[in-house]
Amino acid sequence: MNDLLKLTIRELVDLYAAKKLSPSEYWLAVEDRIDAFEPQVQALYLYDPESARAQATASTARWMKGETLGHLDGIPVTLKELIATRGQPVPLGTAAVDLVPAAEDAPIAARMREDGAVIFAKTTCPDYGMLSSGLSSFHHLSRNPWDLTQNPGGSSAGASAAGAASFGPLHIGTDIGGSVRLPAGWTGLFGFKPSQGRIPVDPYYVGRCAGPMTRMVEDAAFSMATLSRPDWRDGTSLPPSAFDWLDFDVDVKGMKIGLMLDAGVGLPVDGEVRDAVIAAARRFEDAGAVVVPVEPVMTRAMLDGLDNFWRARFWGDIEKMPEARRALILPYIHEWAKGGAEVSGVDAVRGFNQTIEMRKTCGRLFTRVDAVISPTNPIVSYPAEWASPTNDPALPFEHIGFTVPWNMSEQPASSINCGFSKSGMPIGLQIVGPRFDDLLVLRLSRAFEQWTGGVGRWPEPQAA
Repeated sequence: MNDLLKLTIRELVDLYAAKKLSPSEYWLAVEDRIDAFEPQVQALYLYDPESARAQATASTARWMKGETLGHLDGIPVTLKELIATRGQPVPLGTAAVDLVPAAEDAPIAARMREDGAVIFAKTTCPDYGMLSSGLSSFHHLSRNPWDLTQNPGGSSAGASAAGAASFGPLHIGTDIGGSVRLPAGWTGLFGFKPSQGRIPVDPYYVGRCAGPMTRMVEDAAFSMATLSRPDWRDGTSLPPSAFDWLDFDVDVKGMKIGLMLDAGVGLPVDGEVRDAVIAAARRFEDAGAVVVPVEPVMTRAMLDGLDNFWRARFWGDIEKMPEARRALILPYIHEWAKGGAEVSGVDAVRGFNQTIEMRKTCGRLFTRVDAVISPTNPIVSYPAEWASPTNDPALPFEHIGFTVPWNMSEQPASSINCGFSKSGMPIGLQIVGPRFDDLLVLRLSRAFEQWTGGVGRWPEPQAA
């Protein structure tokens, strides 16, 4: 790997300021990396190197004049395809949607442009973002850079593949049940889902958040000053914060941390995942934290209720679509969605009410602990061609038991690498904090990264 690609955002900005490296020079290193690895991982949509060169050239001129737009000026970034960028279509990962150019930038895209970031591509996602998979009826099949036969997870599939393939330092995904954290866990990245409203999104949906996916905790934290600026289009958007996002000072001594090894529902935890998370818990104990076992916050009724609610809502979105166009939806998703036609209005409301029950159980747990750690994903990996870890539309959400409750409780959560399986695949540790205490999650994540040394080696393209 070109050594430039190992630099953090802070290191890049310092080099830009010292005029020892230009955004144009750095972009060309990223472009070379994409040329070498993208044909194998298929992470990108609307990749435009010519536009990226022009953006980098403009940023270089601003740095030379000392007139930068913001602290991400000249930093290459990808945005998940679901995040609208003005003048470009938003296919929602499906062949069933007309390719109509977006009328305006979504909040995240607007913030990136305001700060001078180099938006060089969108990243792939499955149909309507409703899978934890790199499989889509519209995009190429995205693959895991660690092992091209394996899935990168999703629905921020392309973002995770691009990050692990070292296509620059910053990739933005979205997360409604784990779609930032799950793929981050399966690709070794740091994925951060902040408190609801910390990063404004449009359109908003219950539990829908956005967050950075990076190789280092610091890069995610660095991006938060930009991403967290409020936007009126998101009714949950939080007021401006005075956080120093790079203040990682934390003392875990005496902190009470809950260790959750059972999600309460869904796929059983692989032995290698369990062992890696227990070893991570010992790291916290060695630093002085009090680690206590905690019970699951999820139940079968909660997950099934959420399934009913999501099916009913999604079927309502597509039922009036012409049959020929609806047939273009990925069969797995279409088969799952058809079940929504049988969900009554009363049952849909009951399903939605289960999100309130999740909020209650999460809130109750945090009256007893300061933070929670758990596996991010219950299993090590699954085949690239599968639509989900079960590959069964009747059991679509058996892998989100550890992640989805924190969307519904609006609490910040991250996934950070805590080791590798015997097969060489990354294993993710989830760290959850109290609502609105995003800094605590970042601080604990950074501390853990420093204890372990982080991921020291990232995937390389396979030889032709």
